[in-house]
Amino acid sequence: MPDSIAEPLIHPLFHSPTRSIDHHLTLPYHHAAATDQEKARQSTDVELEDFPSKQKEKPRIIISPSPSEQEQEEVEEDSESEHSEKDLLATAEGSERQMKRTNKSKKNKDKRSPSRPNLRIDTDSNGHANGHANGTMDKNIETRRKHVSNDNPQANATRAMSRDDFSLDNEPQTPQTPGMVNTSFSNLPQKDKRNFLLLCLLYFLQGIPMGLASGSVPFLLKSYLSYGQIGIFSLAIYPYSLKLLWSPIVDAVWSRRFGRRKSWITPIQTVSGLSMIYLGGRIDELMKKAGENDGSGVWGFTGWWFLLVFLCATQDIAVDGWAISLLSMQNISYASTAQTVGLTAGSFLSHTVFLALQAPDFANTWFRTVPQDYGLFTLGGYMAFWGWVYLLVTLGIAILKREDKSNDREGIMDVYRSMWAVLRLPNIIIILIIHLVGKLGFVTNDAVTNLKLLDKGFGQANMALVVLIDFPFELGLGYYAGKWSTQYTPLKLWCWAYVARLLAAVFAQFTIMIYPTAFDEAVPSWYMLVVIAEHVYSTFMNTVMFVAVSAFHARIADPAIGGTYMTLLATFSNLGGTFPKFFILKFVDMFTKATCIPATDLDAFSKAHPDVTPVTSRFSCALESDKNICLKGGGTCVMQRDGYYITNAIFVVMGAVLFWMYIEKKALAMQALPLRAWRVQGDSSYLRVAS
Repeated sequence: MPDSIAEPLIHPLFHSPTRSIDHHLTLPYHHAAATDQEKARQSTDVELEDFPSKQKEKPRIIISPSPSEQEQEEVEEDSESEHSEKDLLATAEGSERQMKRTNKSKKNKDKRSPSRPNLRIDTDSNGHANGHANGTMDKNIETRRKHVSNDNPQANATRAMSRDDFSLDNEPQTPQTPGMVNTSFSNLPQKDKRNFLLLCLLYFLQGIPMGLASGSVPFLLKSYLSYGQIGIFSLAIYPYSLKLLWSPIVDAVWSRRFGRRKSWITPIQTVSGLSMIYLGGRIDELMKKAGENDGSGVWGFTGWWFLLVFLCATQDIAVDGWAISLLSMQNISYASTAQTVGLTAGSFLSHTVFLALQAPDFANTWFRTVPQDYGLFTLGGYMAFWGWVYLLVTLGIAILKREDKSNDREGIMDVYRSMWAVLRLPNIIIILIIHLVGKLGFVTNDAVTNLKLLDKGFGQANMALVVLIDFPFELGLGYYAGKWSTQYTPLKLWCWAYVARLLAAVFAQFTIMIYPTAFDEAVPSWYMLVVIAEHVYSTFMNTVMFVAVSAFHARIADPAIGGTYMTLLATFSNLGGTFPKFFILKFVDMFTKATCIPATDLDAFSKAHPDVTPVTSRFSCALESDKNICLKGGGTCVMQRDGYYITNAIFVVMGAVLFWMYIEKKALAMQALPLRAWRVQGDSSYLRVAS
């Protein structure tokens, strides 16, 4: 591969000009038809080198280009100076014609660079190549091309664009767009297999606290906080969507001795493990304070989780950059598969397995003969356990895993400038807009549906069972989603899953609307199956979209700034699903209308509950805190308008309109672009590859 897009390329005779230049230059052998008499004769060697001047026993023929070619070469020599060299190759076509050209070549020889190698052909005593005047050659010709680099990017760009065959409509010379492969895991090289499993482990560890912050903890807070207050807690996962701000520091600051990525992964995972151990000992106390004074303590509780997610986000920057260099280019799509499998396993373990095993009802039903008022696990014990696992895995990576040495180092401001240059690419701007608006249609389903089931009386134990059943489906189907992204191209698969997720949001709303029982009644089996089907379908489509877009990111990212490039794309993708949650949860509270009806017999309630102040007048119980006061005072909270239905319907329609009017055609156009459309070009006049 040439060092720059402007490096001159010389195609030897018989060499196809459309052949890929990313491989070492080799000259095809030319074998002309020979008679039996010619095969019997002994031919001499043909070598690309200078012979000593004292050897005069055999005449030597110097093959020079035609006059027009020679004049063009002299012009190029003046412009190239000492930055590049050419290898000139020609084939003898007849001794008489060659002898005529020899005199012209000798006149121009002094004008050529003395460092340029000459092509000389030894002939026999008759002056014929291979002893014949027909110019046939049976000997192999070997070319040796010195590796050339040009240190002037502007001169390279100018020279490349001055070529007659230069066009932005053709496939670029640098970089070459890698072909998609569909290699099964069993056929991967051993090195790729080991590195794939390492990436799965690292992403799995990230998924543990992320699953708690985005899944289990909001469920546990639902009994204390309203939808809007849970929206405040959703700010804790914002570092995962804002990691772009400090990703250049992770890409630029590192220890050469310890390794570019290990310099960050090792200390960050150590701090993360210690933080989880510390929080595990205080989590119950912090959760109680979060619900006090109408949820005023939620800000302090959110701050602790904000710090923990910040550490996970910083680790993710380093792991994303490492994934590009750990796997070979033809198997780079497995980076997104590792991310999907690892994050899905870690998140679902913290969101499903933990949620099930910490529920007292689930533990009493399936694991105990004597009922207890606590589950098999507590949140504090779970966090402390995985904190120690963090420390053990970090120690193993620090000792056992060696990272390839790298001397590529940029200053922090250089990385920020590189990131800014990437952000200015027109195609990057389009894909970032798609990321920001591409999840509006189904973010209500993701953020509110499961909480609404708990409101209806579905029960935490039943919810734990549903997500536990969903866990193996996500692991298995996530792998196939990775294979589909190479078979159908990532963004085409992403578009299909987009439509499927819109349908999943409608299915989810229908599931809530047909809830069959009262709050304190058991849920029938048929409805459990409906909820399971809805949950598996929704989360699977979510996984397919995640795998597809991650595969696309890995395909277009520039390895020179791999961590920053991948983080830039992943940040906006995550931000598209994170920033609407705060507003959507507020909208649900805003559109909801509910009234607390006092008990009909206040005297009877006061006698039965002498320590409780009864509700004596009607008031709004749309917020969770007001609803708890109503129920505790013997009242009944009557829902007159459910804000979930209105919010979900509005955003599903918005997502459908955006998709068919803008997102689909732009996404498919992005998929068709070559890699140069995603690279920062040296020439500032480059704007956009036609789509």
